[in-house]
Order: sequence, then C-alpha cells, then structure tokens
Amino acid sequence: MLRDSVSLLKHLDDASRIDDPEMRIRACQSAREDGGFTIRVRETVTEPWRDLATWGPEDEGHIYGFNREGTALIVGLSTEANTLEGRLLDLASGHSTTFASRDDLDLADLVVHPVERVVQMVGYNRHRMEWTALDPRVAEDLATLQAMEDAEFHLVSRDLDDRLWIVLYVSDREPASYYLYDRQKRERAFLFRARPALSQYTLAEMRPVEIRARDGLNLVSYLTLPPGIEPRGLPLVLNVHGGPWARDTWGYDPEAQWLANRGYACLQVNYRGSTGFGKAFLHAADRQWSRKMHDDLIDAVQWAIEQGIADPRRVAIYGGSYGGYAALVGVTFTPEVFACAVDIVGPSSLRTLLASIPPYWEPLRKLFISRVGDPETEPEFLDSSSPLYRADKIVAPLLIAQGANDPRVKQAESEQIVQAMRERGKEVEYVLFEDEGHGFARPENRLRFYGIAEGFLARHLGGRCEPVGEEQSCAGQTA
Repeated sequence: MLRDSVSLLKHLDDASRIDDPEMRIRACQSAREDGGFTIRVRETVTEPWRDLATWGPEDEGHIYGFNREGTALIVGLSTEANTLEGRLLDLASGHSTTFASRDDLDLADLVVHPVERVVQMVGYNRHRMEWTALDPRVAEDLATLQAMEDAEFHLVSRDLDDRLWIVLYVSDREPASYYLYDRQKRERAFLFRARPALSQYTLAEMRPVEIRARDGLNLVSYLTLPPGIEPRGLPLVLNVHGGPWARDTWGYDPEAQWLANRGYACLQVNYRGSTGFGKAFLHAADRQWSRKMHDDLIDAVQWAIEQGIADPRRVAIYGGSYGGYAALVGVTFTPEVFACAVDIVGPSSLRTLLASIPPYWEPLRKLFISRVGDPETEPEFLDSSSPLYRADKIVAPLLIAQGANDPRVKQAESEQIVQAMRERGKEVEYVLFEDEGHGFARPENRLRFYGIAEGFLARHLGGRCEPVGEEQSCAGQTA
C-alpha cells in the first residue's frame, strides 16, 4: 500500500528520515531513551534540527510524508486520543488537524496522491480492511473496485495522468491478484496472480469471529476450518501471533492453510496487547504476560470447545517469538488444556530475555520494561511469568525450534528450558537451525521445520502428515 511514494524513507542510525517534495531530508522520527519517539524537522538542509512533536512509550506515531508545499507532515498520532489518528502536522506552529479518527480502531493505512500529496483514502481494519474515500474524486473508483470482488483492495501504483491504476486484491483463498484498472471506463484487466499453482487446490475459508474474554474484552479472532470436513470435534491448533505488539489479519495465511489442509481447525486470536484496536486495548496487556494475556487464549480455546468445533482432548498451542513464549506458558501454567505445544524462538525467561537486549536496542528495552516489568527492581515478578521456572509442571509433549543466530531471542532461551525439562525426565523435541535467526528464512529449513512440526502434531493430535526426506514418519495419524 502507498505509504509515501514521493518521500524517500531512509533508516540511518536511530532515525527514519523523510524527504520533502524537493527530495531534501527535512524530517525524521528518532527513538527516545524511554521507548518513545520524537519527530524532528528543519526548514532547509543547512539549518539545525528542532523538535516538532514527541510521545512516550504509551503512545503510537508514524510519519507518512510531507504535503505538497512542504509545510506540513501527514502523520498518524495517538497523543490525546485512544487511537492512532490521521493528522496534518503544521511545521511552523506544531499544531495538528485531524482528518481521520475512530474511537475503536487505529488508522491502519492511507492513500496519498503521489503528486498533489493530499490524503485520498483511509483504511481501518477490525475484521477486514475497510476503505473510506476522503477525496470525492476517487469515491466512485473505490466503490467500483470494492464491488468487483469479495477481497481486500489495495492501490499499488498509477500513471502520471492518474487514469490507470495497478490494483491488488487479497483474500483468504487468494494470495494476490493484480489488475490494471481504467478509471475512465471503470473496468479492470487481469495482469497476473501470485502463486498461481495454488489455483488447483481447494483452500480454506478464514472466518472472522469475536470472542468475549472473561473480563468483557472483545477479541477479534480468525477461524480457519478444514474444507470438506464437518466442523465438529476437530483437533484444534491455537496459532498465537508474535510481537506481542502486532496483530492477526484476514487474508491468505500460509500457516492457517497448511494446518487446515492437515485436518486441524486453526484459531488465531488478537489477545489484549495486539495492535490496531487502540491504546486501551494495547495497554490492557501491560504487566500481564502469562496472566490476562494468557487468559484471553484460554478463553478462546474454551469458546471453540463450547461451539462444538474443538475436541477438548486434542488442542495444541503453537507460535513464534511471543507466540512461542505463549506456547511455553500454555504447557507450564495451564498444562491441563493442551495435548502438545510447538515453540518457535520463544523466550523461556523474561529476566534473561531483557538482560540479553544489546545496548543499541536500549529504547526497545525501555519499552519492554514499561510494558512487561523491570528485571533490576522486580526480578521475582518477571520470574513468576517465566515458563523456565515451572518446567516441572509440563506434562504435554513439546517441540522447540530455534535459530542459532537469533539476535532477539538468544539460543540460550530455548536451551535452558530444554535442559530443565531433560533434567526432570520431561519429553521435549529440540531442533536447532545453525544458519537461521529469529525465524526461519531458508526454504530448505522451512520445509524441514514444517515437516517436523506436522509429524509432531500428527502423532499427538491425529491430523494428517506428509514425511519430508528422512524425517520422522507420520505414525499415529488418524485423519
């Protein structure tokens, strides 16, 4: 999606620097020591920088670019509001004018005219991305494009006359289809499809659902079911997103499709702390790792069981990074809920995780401290939320996968809980990828990991499995 087609975004040191319409670097967003950020500007390239706006770790902010005259910045800011709002920030006065705001959702995206530098559309995403035209010149185009297909629409590029647009459609069963749209004719012509080989397969529908947590919070979630199978008493994989300051969205999700193809219901939950739903929802997760954040996941599992979708004896928890931590929490804090768990590069101790953050990530460390806890003043509190110190509670089979070169979650985070489990005679399968970091990027490693993971799930949940190379067999599969 168009973020700033004229301005050039550079990442230099601790700042994101923005060019004005004349290609002069005149704005930057730099990290503060406390985990917040400051927008700094200058009138010309020879004048000194000055602070224009600043916010702490409790707020969010983004720079989208300059207006046409170079006198104001198009920004997203949540200061003095519950949500990220679209604002025009005047460089001379520092005053801002709000052009897009909702009480319940953060601004998710926007479209800026590449020459005139005016905001033409804004997007908000609760269940799916929904666009609103602010510029009446594109209102009919937006309505036409949205009516053409039951999918999310994105404007990728346009010609200088603004007659021809390249548009992208994404849906749960279609990774990406590109079209050339003629604004005069109100017609589109197909260009190409990403991953065309998938067209021969029956892919699964991703259904948005809202689940009410025990304290009343509504959790926007996504349920993907195996196609052609009655959704009753299925093995369930609770697939927990990382971050945790991120979110799951509707659309084509390779892991959800993989799990559904293997016979599992896949449930993805935007637990408290997920982004996009405003500051109150985000900060409802502060100091709640292993506590209310985990309660949200358990409440979602209970919902799936009460709906008759999930077999309570065949529930797995699976995830990477924070999702890996959540998987470890699942089998240490609520061992009775899960039949097995898969942890991918997840931290096992919050204290050692924070201690391993390098000095050049100090603002990130301060953000973690403000939202998770301080290892210097409250180590016992962090330990009380750390799976490492509850390894004796684990009864479910556990698969742990780690990259040896992970700069965020060190190899030691996985190995210390593996050691603790083996010392107690607990079942654990540990896979170390010597040439990977925070997640697995190399195709051969991804194939190997997913082969191991689906074999593990098949043995403990009874889904389908396809052996990869000389990896373990799929003995025990029943679906």
